Amino acid sequence: MTIVPSIRPRLTLFDLDHTLLTIDSDEAWVEFLIERKVLDADVFARANAALVERYARGEAPPGEFAEFYLSTLVPHTSSTLAGWHAEYLAQKILPALPDAARALVDSHRVQGDLLVLTTATSRFLTAAIADELGFEHLIATEPEMLNGRYTGRIAGVANMRDGKVTRLHAWLAARGSALGEYESTFYSDSRNDIPLLSRVDHPVAVNPDAVLAEVARERGWRAMTIR
Repeated sequence: MTIVPSIRPRLTLFDLDHTLLTIDSDEAWVEFLIERKVLDADVFARANAALVERYARGEAPPGEFAEFYLSTLVPHTSSTLAGWHAEYLAQKILPALPDAARALVDSHRVQGDLLVLTTATSRFLTAAIADELGFEHLIATEPEMLNGRYTGRIAGVANMRDGKVTRLHAWLAARGSALGEYESTFYSDSRNDIPLLSRVDHPVAVNPDAVLAEVARERGWRAMTIR
């Protein structure tokens, strides 16, 4: 009797900032608001520096960074934010999407992979970016809303560090599946994604930061550059 090996479907995950994008989408949003004189550059820079210093001392949890950026949404109506977002997408994001990034995503789509964009950045900023890249599935940090306005807080688990693993397992469970049922690949640039990179079958370090580059070398992970 011939035993035919099982063939698992392919699940391919992509980080966004500095992986498919050449920039950080949160930082680009802040730059956009500063250019529109919606934010004061000096005030925001001082607040950001204070948060970085507290984080270095171990006094600020990772989710606080997400809420720091979400605070930029709080004073504004959804309609105002939607109008700004369209300009932000055209001015900041589309020029920072290399053809090579689009081609990489398309190469996995052609193979029939289940594609997921998984990012620490908020759904507010990244839903339209996911659409631009043709992703049907997006796992992002969810901003809390109350009475149609953003509160500046995170709803549920922030999609960062170990939270990316938690959120992926929850997303798969909601589909009635589990990570082990797939042949999985994850593309990321960041040390923050080492927890998820360590759990997939094929981790790929893209434009890796110094820490991730070293881990990739030690563990024999594939590395590549997208520009």
